Amino acid sequence: MQTPVRGIDHIGITVPDIEAATLFFEKAFAATVIYHSVEPGSENIDHQAQENTLKLFPGTKIRAIRMLAMPNGPGIELFEMHGPEQQSPARPSDFGLQHFAVYVDDFKTATSAFTAAGGEMFTEPKPLSFPAERGEGNAFCYGKTPWGSVVELISWPSPMPYEKYTELRRWKP
Repeated sequence: MQTPVRGIDHIGITVPDIEAATLFFEKAFAATVIYHSVEPGSENIDHQAQENTLKLFPGTKIRAIRMLAMPNGPGIELFEMHGPEQQSPARPSDFGLQHFAVYVDDFKTATSAFTAAGGEMFTEPKPLSFPAERGEGNAFCYGKTPWGSVVELISWPSPMPYEKYTELRRWKP
C-alpha cells in the first residue's frame, strides 16, 4: 500500500529573538535563510487568525516567521512570538517534542561550531549504547541552544545491528 507521507518537511521552533536564532543556526549548522514569511515589524499578519490556527495563548503576537534550509534534511521554520504567557522549552522528561537530531560527520567540528554559536554541549560525544544501534564510530551527544531547545548531534558510519533483522532503515542524510 502506497503511503501519502514522504517524510518530515520542516520543524517549527519558537524562539525569543529570531535574529539571534537565525545567526545560531547559520553558525552551528550552516543553515541558510530561504525566505521570510513575516518580517519583524510587519503588520502583514492576521494575529487573530494565527491565534485560532495555532491555538496560541490569547493575546500572543507573532513578530516574525522565517524558513531556513539545512544543508541536508528538513527545513527549520523559526517563529518569534511574544505573549502574556510563555513557558521555557520542553526538557527531555516533559511530554511532547523534546529534541531534534542533526546528523554530523565530524563531532569535533560540529561541537565546536555549536558552542561557538552560543550553544552548550551537555557531554562529549559517546558511543550509541542501545544494542540495536551499536557499531564502530556510532556516537551521539546532546546540547542546548541559547534559548534552551535540546539538540542531539548523531553519527552512525557503521551498520547498526537492527539491520540484520529487518529491511526497514532509519533515514540518513
